[in-house]
Amino acid sequence: MAVVQLRNQTKGRACYDARRAGGMPSIMAMRALKRRLSNVVFARMLADQKRREASPGGQPGTPADSSATGQDPGNRPFGQATSRTRHSTA
Repeated sequence: MAVVQLRNQTKGRACYDARRAGGMPSIMAMRALKRRLSNVVFARMLADQKRREASPGGQPGTPADSSATGQDPGNRPFGQATSRTRHSTA
């Protein structure tokens, strides 16, 4: 992930360049960039976990008892399935 950040003009590249301009060796600047990226990923994981625990599940804003098919598993919106086969009229 850090190597990809260095290929383009990103915030990661700016951070790396600033460290290099400050006299830090390239290996240490790369290590600092990796630490920064791991902190960003970890913070995102924590935020996702908090959001998951706060919501009932599914899409954000849906109640816990909502379902696309309804509560009754026998509810078939398009009728009963049939076992008819097609016969060719050739």
